[in-house]
Amino acid sequence: MANDESANEKPQASEGIPAPEGPANLIDTDYVIGQDNIATNALGFDLDLHGKVFLVSSIVVLFFVIITLALQEQVGPLFNATFTFLTSNLAWFFLLAANIFVLLSIVLIFTPLGKVRIGGMDATPDFSYLGWFSMLFAAGMGIGLMYFGVSEPMEHFQSALGGITTENGARTDWSPLGGAEGDEAGALAMGMAATIFHWGLHPWGIYAVVALALALFSFNKGLPLTMRSIFYPILGERVWGWPGHVIDILAVFATLFGLATSLGLGAQQATNGLNELFGIPDTNATMVLLIVAITIVAMGSIYLGVDKGVQQLSKINMGLAFLLLAFVILVGPTLMIATGFFQNLLSYFAHLPALSNPFGREDANFSQGWTAFYWAWWISWSPFVGMFIARVSRGRTVREFLIAVLLVPSTVSVLWMTSFGSAGISQLLAGTFEGEADALFVMLAGLPLTEITSFIAITLVVVFFITSSDSGSLVIDSITAGGKVDAPKPQRLFWAIIEGAIAIALLIGGGLAALQAAVISTGLPFTLVLLASCYAIVKGLMSEPR
Repeated sequence: MANDESANEKPQASEGIPAPEGPANLIDTDYVIGQDNIATNALGFDLDLHGKVFLVSSIVVLFFVIITLALQEQVGPLFNATFTFLTSNLAWFFLLAANIFVLLSIVLIFTPLGKVRIGGMDATPDFSYLGWFSMLFAAGMGIGLMYFGVSEPMEHFQSALGGITTENGARTDWSPLGGAEGDEAGALAMGMAATIFHWGLHPWGIYAVVALALALFSFNKGLPLTMRSIFYPILGERVWGWPGHVIDILAVFATLFGLATSLGLGAQQATNGLNELFGIPDTNATMVLLIVAITIVAMGSIYLGVDKGVQQLSKINMGLAFLLLAFVILVGPTLMIATGFFQNLLSYFAHLPALSNPFGREDANFSQGWTAFYWAWWISWSPFVGMFIARVSRGRTVREFLIAVLLVPSTVSVLWMTSFGSAGISQLLAGTFEGEADALFVMLAGLPLTEITSFIAITLVVVFFITSSDSGSLVIDSITAGGKVDAPKPQRLFWAIIEGAIAIALLIGGGLAALQAAVISTGLPFTLVLLASCYAIVKGLMSEPR
């Protein structure tokens, strides 16, 4: 049941969510945000929790951490087997789902539904284009770009150059598609196309769907800013009961394990960098100490609040990231980067249909080991990034929202991967890429001012780590507080500790394979949630005035 509201009537919206401005189709529900919460003071800490969502999420996660740490020898092979089974049998599902998200986003741009304005017909943007684009970029920049910026283009280039290898009739190589055996130019084009595929339209199509759904049902429909609200057109009032609890619990699991994967990768890279720069041992103990130290800093940032904490750290990171990028472009193979940017884009679009094909793939190692893992990772991150994008996009039309979310961060990712990947590949071809450390630090060692740039890179990884933990804690806390955006700080501190604990447990329990298995396992059920949300978006937009 819904009713039209005019601008003069100033409808009431959920706590912390601005009411729509101008005509909008508010959903008429008796639900009051926080009505199912437990508000209490325990051991001197104020708490305001959605009892069922918080208890189930925290108990299951704590049990997982304890078991993983207690049975390290047993869980390692289990993680490996889980990852292999899911990617071998369900890679097609992840690829197909991601294609649906991208296609829905593109279709909405060109239909009349694109005229719907987020926040009501008379809503005005909260941020300028420059500020909005900067925040979209900040959401897209993360530990992943630092970790894979050099290594992924190089790995795909080398695999493609090596061509196809078989054993007992099955392919054993990791080359994308059919490779480009012995052809350096072809291998470069293929390697960069495969990298951009993983960092371009598809991940941002996933984020766009979640962000649009959250923005629409919060700012236009007046529901709490939480995943369950998206399903009101499907479930009706049942969304406030156990069906909705399950959706929010899945969102918590997906976000936690998506974040833990990023934190684990970041810890590995920072440890490699510290070993390269200062000779600090590259061991699990170092990684654990690093995660503990950074989690403590993240807790301090949470205590200071968004304005003094996350925002200031994000500004520092933005400046450092652009500084490092500009340095690599100017000091590295500038001509190769400048021409490669456009050549890589053309190669990406040329190979896009084959790379995104979910069925009949012969490049199983690449499509299962790389693409399926990535899509599950992005899907796990989607509640976190989607909620952030939704919060800063009020006042935009659906059309400009989708164009910006798809194109702005994708373009930045293409520039980043082209710059760092080209620098690494040019050194590899020249025979100067030497060392056993992380690919980023080996590449920087081949450029001037190595110690300074490597220190900046480590700082970037650490600050990305802190801001990811901090922002992730805010999102998870909002979900487990029944959609409240101003829940007590001790709850956010709890989730920051849990994120660090999961990252430590996964790294010790099974290393990278454990991280990948956790992401695939939580990404799978949440993919079903996102597919259902596609229907809810279309139904919700069709009821909006435009």
